[in-house]
This record gives sequence, structure tokens and C-alpha cells, in this order.
Amino acid sequence: MTDTGNAVFIEPGEHHRSSVIWLHGLGANGHDFEPIIPELGLPANHGIRFIFPHAPVRPVTINGGMSMPAWYDVRHIDLRQQEDATSIRASAGIIEDFIDSERSRGIPAEKILLAGFSQGGAVALYCGLRHPQKLAGILALSAYLPLPDTLADEANPANRETPVMMCHGIYDPVIPVVTGQQSCELLQQNGYKVSWHSYPMQHAVCLEEIQAIADWLKDRLL
Repeated sequence: MTDTGNAVFIEPGEHHRSSVIWLHGLGANGHDFEPIIPELGLPANHGIRFIFPHAPVRPVTINGGMSMPAWYDVRHIDLRQQEDATSIRASAGIIEDFIDSERSRGIPAEKILLAGFSQGGAVALYCGLRHPQKLAGILALSAYLPLPDTLADEANPANRETPVMMCHGIYDPVIPVVTGQQSCELLQQNGYKVSWHSYPMQHAVCLEEIQAIADWLKDRLL
């Protein structure tokens, strides 16, 4: 594991053949999902480089204006009100830079997968559906699709067929499960291949979910 200040990197033991860019949630940092890698049970020769970017520190309105790592501001308990489009787009630009960096290392876009939890999952969806080259997949955990009204005009056909996996806790008090379900249904109605998984948990990750993620990652990248 290496922390460069802008991201945590976990290098594969064998030849680097694919990459996962995994975004943390509000108030966390790139180390938040680092412990999940051993739990995925990947083979020793998986060849996957895991990248966990650190979000910029910014004031968050819903938390009293306190500054913390955040991919974008949250201005209202109703996530659809007063969405911070400027920061969402800026954070997507950060992820685009990580994608470009991986491609410069010889990893094709179709071997790069975007993942994220909560805010991180929202940005992964936003960025991945607009990326101009086909990606390996998009994983959104306890998340939702931000700025849905802009999708039709901004989505790139390159990722129309890209597999999307959405997982959510049915008791989530932070991002209600209905918000995730509505995003899933919107994407499905627009022709995206989205698989939906719900679990009896709150705003968290559970063992059964990790096992499903592991199987999905293996299908996408191994």
C-alpha cells in the first residue's frame, strides 16, 4: 500500500493488467475501503491495481458548514434539492485524470472499473456514464445518480452497454433505499444494464454484499 497524498494505491502481486478506481464516502478518505481488498478473495495473480483517491476538503452545508473530505457539497436533506453541480463535475474531472493516468500505464479503458460508496458511488455513476471510452464496469454502493436531468444530453454511447452494479441497505437513513431504487429504474428505462442488490443493513457494507461484489469484479476483470 502506498499513499501519495492524493490517493492510496494497492499494487497487484503479479503483472498489472486492470485497475479499479474506488471512491470513498463523505467525511472519509482513501483508506476507508482499503481493508476490503483481502476480503474479496481474489486469486494471487489477479493483476488488479486498486486506487482509492482522497476527496478534496470542502465545507459541507448539511454538516453545519464544517470542512471535510467531500466529493461535493450536500445542501439539503433531500439530495435532489440544490445539487452541487459544479463540484460534482469537478470531482468527475479528478476521476478522469486517474483514468487517463492508468491508460498512460498501458491499461485500456475496458480494463478500468469505477467504484464508490455513497458520494463516491454517485460520482462513479456520473463520471462513468459520461466517459468517452468503454469501461469495464461501474459499482455504486449505497449511492444514487446525481443530476439525473443532465444524463440524456451528457451520457456517452461508449458506456451504454457497460455493466452497472448497485447495492443498497434497505434501512439506510443517509441515502434512502428508494433514492437508489429510483436511480436504478431510471438507468434501466434508458437501456443501461443495471443489477440491483439490497441487503438488511443501514448505510454500510455487509459480508454478503462483499461476496457479491467479489464475484462481479471477477467477471468484469479476470
